[in-house]
Amino acid sequence: MSREKISACITAGDEEHNIRRCLESLRWADEIVVVDSFSKDRTVEICREYTSRIYQHEWLGYIGQKNLIKDLSAGPWILFVDADEEVSPQLRDEILDEFESGRNTDFDGYEFPRMVFYMGKWIRHGEWYPDLKMRLFRKDRGTCAGSEPHDRTTVPGEVRRLKGHLYHYTYDNLRDQIKTLNDFSTITARTMFKTGKKFSWSDLFFRPPIRFFKAFFLKRGFMDGMLGWVIAVISAYGVFLKYAKLYELYRCPPNPKGNA
Repeated sequence: MSREKISACITAGDEEHNIRRCLESLRWADEIVVVDSFSKDRTVEICREYTSRIYQHEWLGYIGQKNLIKDLSAGPWILFVDADEEVSPQLRDEILDEFESGRNTDFDGYEFPRMVFYMGKWIRHGEWYPDLKMRLFRKDRGTCAGSEPHDRTTVPGEVRRLKGHLYHYTYDNLRDQIKTLNDFSTITARTMFKTGKKFSWSDLFFRPPIRFFKAFFLKRGFMDGMLGWVIAVISAYGVFLKYAKLYELYRCPPNPKGNA
């Protein structure tokens, strides 16, 4: 009996420094589908070495882009992988074993830990690990939703947990991390504002230190040494930015005819 086919789906945009590593880790998939948001670098050129299933579409957001690529795929199973991620050999082998043995017929999805490579080191504690992601799922059962910029896929049936890692090369350097944090906090604040989330001084004052305490102490970020400290401090700063920007939106509401 032949196994059910898996479509590896990658959303990308100006990722020439990451995309080849991602594609190499997916050669085993039955098809690779890429949706590119009109990259200005060599992203599409590199993708053409691995697949002909390349589509270009304006950026619809993290949730919208994944729903788009899900609909474009042909296989009954979807594997979401971002351009700055890599499927480890162990995770690849576990997935193939599940499907070749037929055990996958008992489940609607699979989740696995994501491990971040940060400043030359794999982070194994704190809020970043284990960052469990449900990324492999039945196309006709999975729903991609969440709140921008954090997409989340859910299925109604049982989800099995695998041990192999999805590697995440999340930031090039601290400057890149701060830029991403700034972008994400803006998106999150705008989403909260649009959905009617009220600003509270207690959120601005207490949530950042609580986030630090959770990341560094409760989640044992201290076991990653100085990097654990850096991650916890910047995470707390990100929480501060999010609520400070929500305060700004209430103080200076955007033009209703423009973008919120």
